[in-house]
Amino acid sequence: MSDPFASLEARFGEALRRDEPLARYTVARLGGPADALVTVRSADELADAVVLAVEAGVPWRVLGGGANVLIADRGVRGLVIVNHARAIRLDDDGQVWAESGASFSTLARKSANRGLGGLEWAANVPGTVGGAVVNNAGAHGGDVAHLLMYADLLDSAQNRALVRWTADEMHYDYRASALKGRHGRYVVLAAVLRLEPGHDPAALNARIEELVAHRKRTQPPGASLGSMFKNPPGDYAGRLIEAAGLKGTTIGGVQISPVHANFFINLGGGTAADYRALIELARERVVATSGVTLELEIELVGDWD
Repeated sequence: MSDPFASLEARFGEALRRDEPLARYTVARLGGPADALVTVRSADELADAVVLAVEAGVPWRVLGGGANVLIADRGVRGLVIVNHARAIRLDDDGQVWAESGASFSTLARKSANRGLGGLEWAANVPGTVGGAVVNNAGAHGGDVAHLLMYADLLDSAQNRALVRWTADEMHYDYRASALKGRHGRYVVLAAVLRLEPGHDPAALNARIEELVAHRKRTQPPGASLGSMFKNPPGDYAGRLIEAAGLKGTTIGGVQISPVHANFFINLGGGTAADYRALIELARERVVATSGVTLELEIELVGDWD
């Protein structure tokens, strides 16, 4: 029987790992093994990995900073591509280019240090530029939709076809885009944001520190996935979960945070199944008490029942 990962191994050598546990690649520090995993360090390597997987008929998905994803205890079938394509270019006119594996918070801080305003809210946002583009990341009144000029994508259905989508073509909505849920076709290679030049770096960094302090006051420390549910219109998921009496509830090694009920914390030894059980409990209880169906902000990834 032929090896479906042979061409990938020929391209990436020992960087391709078989049966690789995914816990170390996720913020929540859990998740079963990937059939194969490769870490890429440039947009070209990212494109190569996707094209070779498609040619071999291997399912693939890209993993960035490992935030906002819950990986099944049984792992992920096919190829996981860990995206460390992190090049950044800042222009004094306010145009910012970054590869999709660049840390979004690092991009925010580098921009502030160059006097480029408009991205201070992102200094607290975990994950990568690619993930931010796909999910329309946002905080403190800002989001990607208002800053994105365009993203360069690989369309895996068209082999190595490169396409460029503007913010309008992304059809952005609250924590959503036309790319979300379409992991089997498109991959973000790089993005360009339009920021505001001419700001005082000290003032921008002072604003960042204010936002960091606010986050520390209002959000729990520890291994979490970020916000578990989207805020429903006119309300907050955390308030609804707390009103349902679930703040501090624990299943296995995972707890609904007693600090903020929309954060589920891995206390140590937690499993994806523990998270899933808490997710279902929160949904059921909130529907029963408030009549609201909570929608996940995180994504379930891998081999679930």
